[in-house]
Amino acid sequence: MTMPKTVADWLSPDRAALLVYDMQIGIARQVKGADETIDRIAAVVAAARSAGMRIAFCRHLSLPKPWMGFFATRMAMAWQRTDDPEKVKPWFLRDSEAVQIVPELRPQEGDFVFDKLGMSAFEGTPLQLAMRDAGLSALAICGIAMEIGIEPTCRHAADLGIVPVLIEDACGHGDAEAGRRSLESLRFMGDTIVTNTDEFLTAMSRPA
Repeated sequence: MTMPKTVADWLSPDRAALLVYDMQIGIARQVKGADETIDRIAAVVAAARSAGMRIAFCRHLSLPKPWMGFFATRMAMAWQRTDDPEKVKPWFLRDSEAVQIVPELRPQEGDFVFDKLGMSAFEGTPLQLAMRDAGLSALAICGIAMEIGIEPTCRHAADLGIVPVLIEDACGHGDAEAGRRSLESLRFMGDTIVTNTDEFLTAMSRPA
């Protein structure tokens, strides 16, 4: 076994894919600084495309109201800041504008777009199966939001034996302090490789 030694080694397109996490119109419009995050992710996506790296986009869905049980309703109440379950409205219904990827990052034909109900991009989705079938062992991750779904996705990847590579400055947050704590926790655990946009672009420009 030849162990990769550098970030560029881990990000080799024959080893890694890029996941763009929840960059949806309805989510980006709620996050301060989303425009800057979108610009960084656009650069990351363009570089990954040029290098021939596989790109996946996940999207968060809401269940229709008749399918919302205790957990889904409780979670929606927390997000929508209401104590009345009758006031809850599904924000991210399939085919609504809120679910669509922001125009600046519109997926292309060769990209893998999948939907999820949970926070981890692996829970209840075909992502792990698709990566295993393609022989991929690492996943670069960017998107929104660090403290909501990106940290759980990094931890879940590690539990599956997939090496998460977090592009920290291409990740947005809903709450700055919570986002900082998530990043510190991932650094402390050590199973996530933390990099940045410049390092990612450099890795993608390296000859195959």
